[in-house]
Amino acid sequence: MTDFSLDLGAVEDQIEEDDEGETLGGEVVLGVLDGTADPDEWCETVLRGNVLVLAVEGDINELAAGFARDVRDGGGELVHFRGFLVVSPPGVSIDTDRL
Repeated sequence: MTDFSLDLGAVEDQIEEDDEGETLGGEVVLGVLDGTADPDEWCETVLRGNVLVLAVEGDINELAAGFARDVRDGGGELVHFRGFLVVSPPGVSIDTDRL
């Protein structure tokens, strides 16, 4: 067996943070898509590298209209599944083969 070494200091140096020190991307963000949140917030969250899982409360076409096109144009994906809207950032595909 080979030796395994993990340099956590080097890993921390590669983690991007915003101006407030919050980590950018790599999270799964749960929320409710009911028209109360600013569509730009959802778009920014996804384009920063996070996955959204939103419980849909209302007409999905109307509720997602404010950000769906921007997410798709930015390389992200959207899938409506069992009352939820799953939105992934560029480079993260949503596998629907088992549905």
